[in-house]
Order: sequence, then structure tokens, then C-alpha cells
Amino acid sequence: ANPESFVARNGDLSSDARGYDKMSILKQDTKHVVIGSTVDLKNGDQGPRGLAVVKTSIGGLKKGQLLVCNFANAGGAPATGSTIEILNPTPSSKPTQFAQNNDIEGCSGVTVSPLSDFVYGAGRTSGVLAEFNTKGIEQTTFGSPLEEPLSDIDVSCKSGPLSKVVPNSCSYVAEYVFTSDAKTGSIVSAGANSYASDFYLQVATGFATNKASGWATLGPTGLQYAHKGDVLYIADGVTDTVVKFTHASDLLVKNEIIVKPNGTKFKCKHKKTTCGEVVKAGSPLDNPVAMTLLPNGNLVVANGAPASGGNELVEMTPKGQVLDTEVVDPGTVPAIFGLAASGSTDSETVIYYTDINDNSVHELEP
Repeated sequence: ANPESFVARNGDLSSDARGYDKMSILKQDTKHVVIGSTVDLKNGDQGPRGLAVVKTSIGGLKKGQLLVCNFANAGGAPATGSTIEILNPTPSSKPTQFAQNNDIEGCSGVTVSPLSDFVYGAGRTSGVLAEFNTKGIEQTTFGSPLEEPLSDIDVSCKSGPLSKVVPNSCSYVAEYVFTSDAKTGSIVSAGANSYASDFYLQVATGFATNKASGWATLGPTGLQYAHKGDVLYIADGVTDTVVKFTHASDLLVKNEIIVKPNGTKFKCKHKKTTCGEVVKAGSPLDNPVAMTLLPNGNLVVANGAPASGGNELVEMTPKGQVLDTEVVDPGTVPAIFGLAASGSTDSETVIYYTDINDNSVHELEP
């Protein structure tokens, strides 16, 4: 449901003159469904945080399955969980342990490559990004300059048979994993490309962090990547901002983008190529802690400050126009730390979210 195809089918009924789809998925998806518990059946890990959807069926993982990071241990202690679970995207699903590894202690982010189905888990306590094959066996880890990785996203560029799944939008045919850091306020890029083999570099810094522990940690998070435009989106709960990095695959120099203290201005070494831009700053954003990119190119952000009215989702266009807000958990404790979306058209788009109050994945569907 890209903006151009929507306009072609329906005219300009739900999109503005620039082609942005203004159909609200939150208004459409009114049915709430519990997919299943994320509590690990072997060691009791709980506290779901990172969430990802498998895009292709390769090597055992199946298209549409959900991958979830458990941030807490069986006793509920935050930043001590070390498991990634697989859930089928149907009600009453049971979790299957994909991986348990101390290298992802404090598992806060998970992403999966549509090129290989390799899975990347971010361990906030361990301080590393770990790569796993499709059987959950660790292949390698990425440490320093990462200190407290908070979220991650796979950026794959491929032509050929997978071009419809992974458009060849990058300047350098590549696979990157971008990871945000809650301690340094940085973005680190890991991967391999035609520019440099085993590329690993801190490409941006300056995001605000609150240096808090456990669930209260705020900083750059919710990383999402749009192949259309080669855009990396980042939310920051300290400054209540969502920003984007243009031509993200061209970030090849150390600290190429520096975010200035207010979170809305940027110093860019090669601003004609890639730089930062504010998508949205301020209300209704309120300590954003998670984000997902919808199939139509819009964004949904989860606020992490529910005391004033519950755990709220905010839907907006890539230009920051707010389309809708919805409270999905009325509790006054932050609970929604993972978001993901799936679908190929607006009418079939669903939104998944994690909820630590019941340690489950929920679905919003039409």
C-alpha cells in the first residue's frame, strides 16, 4: 500500500498533494486480539521488549512469524532477560525459544534479515549486538563502540529474486544492521557492503539519554528503515522527537551526523548526501519508547509516559502529520515497548505490540 498505488486506485481521497497516504490504520484496526504469551517455557524469561516480523521463509523461520526479545528474567528483574522467542501470528500461540544467550542479556531489540533470516539481538546489559543463524546458533557479536544497545533494525538492499521484498534502494548493495545506544546516544552501523568488508562504525551521535536503568531508560530507540527514499527513522524519548536520516545507506564516516542538544537540529559532515531532519517534535509524543513503519509508509509510535492517560500509540505521516492516537493499555505504568506491523495493503495492515503487564504480544486488526 505505497502512497502512489493508493492514489492510483482511489484518487486523492485519503492522501495529500504530495502523495502521502492519510488513511489511519489505528482508526481502521479496532479489533484487539491477544496473540500469545512471550514467557519463555524453559527459563521463565519475561518482559517483552523488541519485536520483529519475519519477511521471508528461509532456513526454518516462516514468513509472518514474530520474534520477541525478553528483557526481564523469570523474577521480573529488568535488563536480565536473555531469550528471543518465536510466536506464530495467530491467537493463542505458544512461544518457542529461538535463542538463549548471555550475549543478549537485557534483550532490548531484535531484527531479522529478509535476505538470510539471520536474527540480530541487542543486549542492553551485555553491551553487544549478537548475530544468530536460522537455528538460533550465535555466529558473531559486535561490541565497542556499543555500550548499551537499545534497539536495532536490518537494512537490506538486494536486486534479483528478492527485489520485491527488499528493494535495491541503497547506494552500496549491502546488508547493514543499525543499532542505537542508550548510554552514548549514538547510532552504530554493522554489516558488509561493496564499500568496505565487515563494516562497523559509529555513524551518528548526540541523541539525548537519561542514563536511567531498567524500563525507565530513555534515548534513541525504535529504529525503522524505509526502502523508499533510503530513510532511517529514530525516536528519542528524552526530547520527545522522531527524526529521520536521509540516504542512510550512505552513512560511511564516523559521527557523520551529530544531533544537537535540543534534538531538532543536526551537524552533518556530508549534508548534500545524508543528514538529519525532524519528523515530529513535542505533543502528542510523550517519552516515545518504540516505533514501527506501516506498509503505507506512515509511522506508529508508542509513548512511554502513561501516567496522564494510559499507554498511547501515535500514528503520523512521514511529514509528522498526526493521523490518530489510541490508548491500548489504560495502566499508568509504561508497558508498550515493542511495535511491528504487517500487511501489503491498507485494508489488511495489522499492528502488533508487546505489553509487559500481561507479558504478551497483542494485535490490532481490521
